[in-house]
Amino acid sequence: MIERVGVEGLSRLSRSLKQVSSDAPKALRIALNGASDYLITEARPLIPSRTGAARASLKAASTRTAVRVSEGGPKAPYMPWLDYGGKTGPNRSVERPFRKEGRYLYPTLRKGNAEFTNILQGALVRVAEGAGLEVS
Repeated sequence: MIERVGVEGLSRLSRSLKQVSSDAPKALRIALNGASDYLITEARPLIPSRTGAARASLKAASTRTAVRVSEGGPKAPYMPWLDYGGKTGPNRSVERPFRKEGRYLYPTLRKGNAEFTNILQGALVRVAEGAGLEVS
């Protein structure tokens, strides 16, 4: 399940910022990471923890025009199973009820969508103002 939060004109803003300042695209990427950090901070305490690997597996990756939050990985390959459920283990013997909407990441995004949007909007305004653009 992929839930997209789009910013109309982000690519165009990025190109414009690049023309104004060579540091602006990096600042834009950092601003996107800041917004995704909010989501990670809110979702992390909801994840059950024995070793902390599942909680630590929530990571943000970004470019100047996109940001993604991923879960799981080599240290916590079971994280998608924790979030969505299903069957795993020898002969698929370990079962967790399947939830299409997930348990941690996507419900957190839906619950905090307004705050996430406010953080992202504020960060984009600061980047544009830092590059010397007038924002109304």
